[in-house]
Amino acid sequence: MTYTDNNATTRVADEVLEAMLPFFSEKYGNPASMYLFAQESKHPIDAARKQVADFLNAGSTEAIIFTSCGTESNNTAIFGALAALPGKNHFITTAVEHPSVLNLAKELEKRGYSTTILPVDNKGLISLDVLRDSITENTALVSIMWANNETGVISPLEEACAICHEKGVLFHTDAVQSAGKIPIDVQKADVDLLSISGHKIHAPKGIGALYVKSGTRMKPLLIGGHHENGRRAGTQNVQGIVGLGKACELASIFIEDEVTRVKELRDKLESGLLKRIPKSHVNGSIENRIPNTTNITFEFIEGEAMLLSMSDFGICASSGSACTSGSLEPSHVLLAMGVPHSLAHGAVRFSLSRYNTEEDIDYIIEKLPGVIERLREMSPFG
Repeated sequence: MTYTDNNATTRVADEVLEAMLPFFSEKYGNPASMYLFAQESKHPIDAARKQVADFLNAGSTEAIIFTSCGTESNNTAIFGALAALPGKNHFITTAVEHPSVLNLAKELEKRGYSTTILPVDNKGLISLDVLRDSITENTALVSIMWANNETGVISPLEEACAICHEKGVLFHTDAVQSAGKIPIDVQKADVDLLSISGHKIHAPKGIGALYVKSGTRMKPLLIGGHHENGRRAGTQNVQGIVGLGKACELASIFIEDEVTRVKELRDKLESGLLKRIPKSHVNGSIENRIPNTTNITFEFIEGEAMLLSMSDFGICASSGSACTSGSLEPSHVLLAMGVPHSLAHGAVRFSLSRYNTEEDIDYIIEKLPGVIERLREMSPFG
């Protein structure tokens, strides 16, 4: 198998699995219990929290809340921050966000909030001037993803955050796709809230984290016990937390590999396909994107048929976000960028990881042109 769908999910790193295993069968105590056996689960949680805090340069372990995934982190950040600011009911986000933010914006409107969805240009970037003009005295929170999950385009995050703070507005970022691919420094970016997800950085599915800057008011999304210092109720997923901590430690070590070798593989794949397949082009900013991702449109092709044909050769890629892959509608991200429906339908996202090799890239470059040629011969538009 040639796996190039790492923005959808990643394999669990061997080191992560090894760190997790004792907590399934040997150290299975509930960390909320008082006896010594349970404390064997509590102390590793404290260590993992420090690993995540160090990974984000959070400065304090108290800034980290463990969640079940990126979606929960996003929902907790947005619902929690808005609930703590009942006097303001205006929320701003962008047209290219993950469904866990865009669909939440629709829910907020049903609950009486006012929302502004910022447009993007044909490179997938927002206008900072439009952001500035959209903020009102009633704006409580702005949420802008750090890097887009479909195109890899990196937002002008620090500038956007600065604009929000100048106007006294909280700033949240969905950093699920940028974490582990580019350096993340929450103190330098000065964000108030930041979401990550374990299964995007070689930890297991079912674990995520939310960074909350000191002094940021928010109410918990889940109500129950006093877990996570009263900020997220529910028995802690010890093995997942330990896995996320180890994955963050490894991501810090391998970040240089991401921005050099993985980027070189991505560029080789991209240039190889564009050279060998006519009527193909990259979607989104070429210069300003995370190093592992390319989103390529192959004209006169339907994306789902292309993915199925690629799968016959053991090549795994995506036609968009995994959370919307059950839909036959073209990517909302590409449509927001002004890509016509006919071209958006023929887009494929390749997303690499540190486990990809030169042989993977050569194999895709060898096989995919034939796949495209055959599908175009069958297409009435080819």
